[in-house]
Amino acid sequence: MRKIALISDSHGHVDSSILQILENVDEIWHAGDIGQPDIINSLPNGKILRVVSGNIDDNGVKMKYPETCEFVVEGLKVLMTHIGGRPGRYAKGIKQWIKAQNPDSFICGHSHICKVMFDKELGCLYMNPGAIGHQGFHQTRTMLLFEVVGGKIENLRVVELGKRGRALEKTKAL
Repeated sequence: MRKIALISDSHGHVDSSILQILENVDEIWHAGDIGQPDIINSLPNGKILRVVSGNIDDNGVKMKYPETCEFVVEGLKVLMTHIGGRPGRYAKGIKQWIKAQNPDSFICGHSHICKVMFDKELGCLYMNPGAIGHQGFHQTRTMLLFEVVGGKIENLRVVELGKRGRALEKTKAL
């Protein structure tokens, strides 16, 4: 069993409440729009990191983190990218990629909308954790926590991180 935190769209922001949650997982998956390279360095040590770059990330981040990522965890095959669209309205080339790779789960960010649904046509679980950062139009910051056991996702839950806005805590200088 692996405990997973799925985050996206940090846009340069990770606060102490997020870091506290991330301490309790085995792996952290970041679906792009990191915002600042030091954000990844601020994540808890000893965790497996699976990270893709996003459209706001600069060349330094894009050189370090790929646009797409394919991996297997506990028998679960995962595809991850930042701009992926959603079932019925995938971004250009995404549906073909999913069909060719036949994953159990497809993960993306970008929309800032937390959404999890099974794509019956492609036979995979679509996951978008929403956004943990303050930039964007979303009202509530979100992330996903779950466990991978025997190739299956279990105990999936949405974690609400509070309202968008910087009133309570500034971005950590990392």
